[in-house]
Amino acid sequence: MVGTTATDVPPTMGVKIFSAGVAACLADVITFPLDTAKVRLQIQGECQTTSGIRYKGVLGTITTLAKTEGPLKLYSGLPAGLQRQISFASLRIGLYDTVQEFWGGEEASTGSKICAGLTTGGVAVFIGQPTEVVKVRLQAQSHLHGLKPRYTGTYNAYRIIATTESLSTLWKDDVPCHLLSALIAGFCTTLLSSPVDVVKTRFINSPQGQYTSVPSCAMSMLTKEGPTAFFKGFAPSFLRLASWNVIMFVSFEKLKRELMKSRQTVDCAT
Repeated sequence: MVGTTATDVPPTMGVKIFSAGVAACLADVITFPLDTAKVRLQIQGECQTTSGIRYKGVLGTITTLAKTEGPLKLYSGLPAGLQRQISFASLRIGLYDTVQEFWGGEEASTGSKICAGLTTGGVAVFIGQPTEVVKVRLQAQSHLHGLKPRYTGTYNAYRIIATTESLSTLWKDDVPCHLLSALIAGFCTTLLSSPVDVVKTRFINSPQGQYTSVPSCAMSMLTKEGPTAFFKGFAPSFLRLASWNVIMFVSFEKLKRELMKSRQTVDCAT
C-alpha cells in the first residue's frame, strides 16, 4: 500500500498562518533598511531642519543614516514592523484559502478571488494598522534636528500616541486609503502606487492638526514641493517590494513543506 506523501496532505490553517508570519518576519528583517530609507526620502522636504543633511538615492540614504545616526537607526521601528508582519501577513496569506472557499470554493471566479483578497486584506489591515503607524513614526524621527525624539521605543510610542493624541490615531491611515495603496501597487506597479505611499507616510508621520485629511496632505505636497515629491523614495520602495516578495514567498513555501513533512512523519508514526 502506497502511503500518502506530505505534498498530498493539504496544510492546515495553523500551518499556513505560522508559515506566512515567520516568512514575512524574515523578509522584513532583511529588507527593513530599504523601508527606512524609503520613509526618510518620502518625508524629506516636509520641514526645514537645522542638520542640513540631505538624502540622495537608495545607497546614499542608507549610508548617510548609518554615518550620522548609527547603523542601528536603519532598524528603528523593527519591533513594530515584525508585529505588523505577524498580524498582517499571517492573516492575509494564511486565511486566504479558507476565505476563498467561503466565497466560492476551488472553482471560485475572479470576482470571488478578489472578494477573498479584499476580505482578508481588510481584516489584516484593521488589526495590523497600529503597528504601521508606530513603525513609520519611529523610522521618521531623528535626534539630529535639535528636538527631543517623540518616542523612546515601540511600546512608548503606542502609549504616547494613544494618550496624547487619541486611540483612533493608531488607525490614522484609514482602511480605504491603505487598501487603495495595496490595489494600485498590485495592479499598476510601484510607479503608480508611489504617490499614494508617499502621502500615506507623510500623513502618518504628521503632528496632530498639520493636515486635516489625506487630500489636504497631498495638496500641500503638490503646492509646496511640486509633482516630484510624490515619487520620493521610489527606488528603495521598488527594491524592497521586489526583494520582500521573493524572500517572503520562497520562505513561506519552504516552511510550509517542512511543517507538512513533520506532520506526515508524526501521522505515519502513529
